[in-house]
Amino acid sequence: MLNYSHLLAAICCCLSAAAAAAPILAYTEDVPPLNYQENGQVKGFSTELLRLLAREAGLEVKIEVLPWLRAYAKVKDTPGTLLYTLVRTPERESQFQWVGPISPRRIYLYRLRERRDIRVSSLADLARYRNGALAGSAAAGQLAGLGLGEQLDLGRSDDADLKKLQLGRVDLVAMLDWSMQWQLRQQGLPASTLEPAWLLDGKQQYWFALNPRSPPDWAKKLQAALERVGADGRLQAIRRHYRDD
Repeated sequence: MLNYSHLLAAICCCLSAAAAAAPILAYTEDVPPLNYQENGQVKGFSTELLRLLAREAGLEVKIEVLPWLRAYAKVKDTPGTLLYTLVRTPERESQFQWVGPISPRRIYLYRLRERRDIRVSSLADLARYRNGALAGSAAAGQLAGLGLGEQLDLGRSDDADLKKLQLGRVDLVAMLDWSMQWQLRQQGLPASTLEPAWLLDGKQQYWFALNPRSPPDWAKKLQAALERVGADGRLQAIRRHYRDD
């Protein structure tokens, strides 16, 4: 006589094994040098780290670059998917399985090092200067929220904002520290060209985020792999490839 409980258990085991063997479908946006697409290949610090963690964990990962809202929605609704590079917030906590943290997230207001006349010791001081920020960015929103809209110069790209700073069209530029390091390299400028004048936002960290219905051992394996590569220096080696500090 057929034992249906045994059959059901066997089917569940097979489905679980098949899910575990499937590749992680990872989605990201174009934010160099954390994650970006170049000549059809997905690159960047977070991308390299994710591939290393997957190998270390014995998992396969396939990565695609999408507009951020599409990537976010896809991972929220689809088991077996992963989103990066994501800030972990209380509002998002229950929406994902988290792996990390992989890096601090710091947004600074930068000045040219030669501009010793610019001094910022409080948020109120920012009203005395022309501040540049990427249109639509979190930094632009924060500065506008502080009542600095009249002093705000919105740029179309980080590259354009850095050039405005060099030309003296703005006094300060708000930018993610990863992005500023990248822009300096892209423009062939030494890190000493500028310096942080004010930390606008330094409370958050970056993480990898798995859909909550993904195999639960994925997050455990990736987290264990992250701890190993952090301890043996491989994470720091990847970081040094993209940053000078």
